[in-house]
Amino acid sequence: MHTVAVLALDRVIPFDLSTPIEVFTRTRLPDGRPGYRIRVCAEHPEIDAGVFTLRAPWGLDGLREADTVIVPGTATPAAPLSPAVRDALRTAARNGARIASICSGTFPLAATGLLDGLRATTHWLAAEALADAHPDIDVDADVLYVDNGQLLTSAGAAAGLDLCLHMIRRDYGSAVAAHAARLSVMPLEREGGQAQFIVHDCPPVPRGSALEPLLTWLRENLARDLALADIAAHAGMSTRTLIRRFREQTGSTPLQWLHRARVRQAQHLLETTEHSVERIAAQVGFGSPTAFRDRFKRTTGVSPHAYRRSFGRHRCPGPVPRVGPVRVAGPPG
Repeated sequence: MHTVAVLALDRVIPFDLSTPIEVFTRTRLPDGRPGYRIRVCAEHPEIDAGVFTLRAPWGLDGLREADTVIVPGTATPAAPLSPAVRDALRTAARNGARIASICSGTFPLAATGLLDGLRATTHWLAAEALADAHPDIDVDADVLYVDNGQLLTSAGAAAGLDLCLHMIRRDYGSAVAAHAARLSVMPLEREGGQAQFIVHDCPPVPRGSALEPLLTWLRENLARDLALADIAAHAGMSTRTLIRRFREQTGSTPLQWLHRARVRQAQHLLETTEHSVERIAAQVGFGSPTAFRDRFKRTTGVSPHAYRRSFGRHRCPGPVPRVGPVRVAGPPG
């Protein structure tokens, strides 16, 4: 049977810890046999999980014979990784174990050096910090998960569920994975990536800066057909000077800033109104619904209709019934 070791580090995020336990424990093969054996492992017997303390039945030796090792996120991702945990993860990798991280669990996995030279992801809020701390890793903040073969990483929270279902499909095929997805009330594959969850606010500009009045005017005139020359004329400067000052104060060009502001306003309208996509396209200044759909999908990774299905005010999810008990394997003897 495939053994999954879930590594509980101090300040582990309970949701990230429970996701692989729930998903893998519920997985059944076509003949009804369980697909996985689960071990919760830790360096010390008691682990601080924030709102409670948990006791792990396995020590780090539980990683030695694991086929898969999961590293859940922690509330302190920048905390130093203990030499014992680092060595246990490296040894598991040398022994051929598949190692996957959930959310900020990418940070301790990155601290082992195993991700150097590879593409990886984490929660979009932490992606910049991961890239700064580990410049040898190609950090992609737009995707739900990255599969490098032996090493896998996922974005925040629910993306860990996407990753677990992906691994089940790798191990046992689509039929088994689809059944596990149904039990989790999840699609086997979600449309789009992590970009759809990013709040696309415009870059902040210090109060009193030379551009502040211009940016206020742009926000108030998103519906207008504004070219670069129009913006420069309103600002009373040449287009060349306008572009230079925009880059200095926002890190963006005027038209890039305008596109982001329009997409953010469109997200707000999709979330809070029942206006048609065509009407919203006009409200935020796109010349045609086609241009709006193209820009929106390039920015968020999903279509306006898909975004509304996920975040529109009409959504009212009901309770999800629990399906059976969860059993976690303890150590022998």
